[in-house]
Amino acid sequence: CRRADLSEAGADDWVKQYRSMEVVTAPGLGVPAITAVEGVKLYFGIHKHMHQPYYNTTDRYYWDGEKDSIFGSRGGNYTDFVPAAVRQYIDGGLPHAGLSTSWSGSLIEQLERCGVEGLCGGRFAGWNESLRAVAHARTRLGHPRVGFSAFGFFHPLMPLIPSRDIVRQIEWHRRIIHDAFGVEASTVLFPPETAFHVRMIPALLEAGVTAVIYDSIHRFRACRDYPYAGIGEGLLPPNRAEQVNPAVHDWLQLHNIWAGSKISPSLLRPEYVAYEDPDGQVHRIIAVPAERYIGNEDARGGFGALQYPAVLGQLYNRIVETGSYDPHHPPFFLLHSDGDNHGGGADSYYHDNTGRLVAWLHQDPRFELTTIEDYLERFPPDPQRVVHIEPGSWSGADNGDPQFMKWFSRYDQPYSPDLNSWAVLTAFQNVVHALEDSAPDHPRLAEISRLLLTAETSCYWYWTGQQVWDQQVTNAANLGYSLVREAIEALVSAGRDHAGPTLFPPWVTPENPGGQRWGQGCLLDAPREATVHTFVADVSGLKSVHLIVRSAGVETTRTMQDRGYYPTQTDAAITARYFTASLPAGAGDTRYFILAEDQRGNTSRSALERIFLP
Repeated sequence: CRRADLSEAGADDWVKQYRSMEVVTAPGLGVPAITAVEGVKLYFGIHKHMHQPYYNTTDRYYWDGEKDSIFGSRGGNYTDFVPAAVRQYIDGGLPHAGLSTSWSGSLIEQLERCGVEGLCGGRFAGWNESLRAVAHARTRLGHPRVGFSAFGFFHPLMPLIPSRDIVRQIEWHRRIIHDAFGVEASTVLFPPETAFHVRMIPALLEAGVTAVIYDSIHRFRACRDYPYAGIGEGLLPPNRAEQVNPAVHDWLQLHNIWAGSKISPSLLRPEYVAYEDPDGQVHRIIAVPAERYIGNEDARGGFGALQYPAVLGQLYNRIVETGSYDPHHPPFFLLHSDGDNHGGGADSYYHDNTGRLVAWLHQDPRFELTTIEDYLERFPPDPQRVVHIEPGSWSGADNGDPQFMKWFSRYDQPYSPDLNSWAVLTAFQNVVHALEDSAPDHPRLAEISRLLLTAETSCYWYWTGQQVWDQQVTNAANLGYSLVREAIEALVSAGRDHAGPTLFPPWVTPENPGGQRWGQGCLLDAPREATVHTFVADVSGLKSVHLIVRSAGVETTRTMQDRGYYPTQTDAAITARYFTASLPAGAGDTRYFILAEDQRGNTSRSALERIFLP
């Protein structure tokens, strides 16, 4: 341009040259040098999680501009992103490829409302059409390419709610999946927050679940020789009672991604996991690992953000080096992440990066993308090999510790908003269960049951200290109780309460007696003396609450101390009583459970828990 000010330049002020150029197709995706060993293959799958809670427990139709923005910004995630990814698997000729995805019932109901009422600018009109179409696509073995995972309708933290509520949450969810997508929900469960505890297993089996997804670190930490990485791991050392699985010898420190601890590639495969109840009955289910660190990295944006060949190649090489490959049970794990947040929910994840993933798999024989169902049909786990998995959730929930402390914030302070919500919820659960058991035809039962299941949404414990969230459980309980208070009082007066006390799953302080506890940016020695805590509620009043302790073949009974109703700062109309009892220091490998009786003679028993007391 001959003028300094481009805005004043005319057509004759430009110097122009005309040349020819050749346009060629870009070379194929570059793949690092591959060293594949004949007969050795690593299998992996992808899981995408979709959820929105109700932002007001007592008004499901509450909506404002913020909600319009939250949903509207996720238009593709809730409509056609998943189908776009799966069609690339199909068009790319990947015979077993697909993905599993978990959709909460509260999300689906609100999307239906958006579609009907034209919210979010009409973005969700026909929101599920593409999803319904791709739901019928099948793998070579005839399984769905899109597995709509079993889930809890309102996104409850399943380890911390009663078994009967776990079953109901899953059943409600199964119905809405069928209604929304025209297919049956999978019998593989993705528990909200990937939160798993073996005490869930009986309820899962009752609900028709055949396999459950868990975060891999909790399998690693349950090995006898687990190489604890210290404070950088983000978790306290595992309790010795959890470390009952045989030692392994293929520990691997991953590079080029964040990995706070070592992993064991040989343990990344579906296995049977068991829970033994207080009567000695063993309940088993298939457990499918979701790899903590690789899944976390995949959440940044998929192929490209996660260097699949380099990172998965480290696992492959370690398996070859150690000779740990089992052709009948080859490695398989999921990459689990939110499907509607951050890089893992971006348009590029499902479109461009998925295309690059498909192209890579065509060039790299070491790896295969497969659905969970296809893998389990081809390589079923050995039912004679049963393992243990430590409790916990995924890394996004304050590293997913075994105590679920993300949902126990400020538990060591005189008042905890989280504990208040659990105490209120425990009392509300007992009200609803009492009415279910003694007056199943009550006209308000359906309404208060929905309020209860809504109040179990784990999000209401997630942002502790924000009153709008800390208040949600109390609001639901207060409304529900007000609707049936007279019925409950009449039930009790007539002596027709048939439900036992409701017990909140016990927790122990310090978390790892005689081991280590958290300090300010460090680990401190924990005292050997430990205390069991719980909440108990019953509409007929409590007669007794006992702690049953089993150690070295001896069973002892301890009366738990009633510390009164847990204090509330949310104007709760009902709440549970708070009980504690000491555990015997030096008892070694210990099992314990709680037994409670109400004034009517109805009894309830908690799950059998484990802890090592040095």
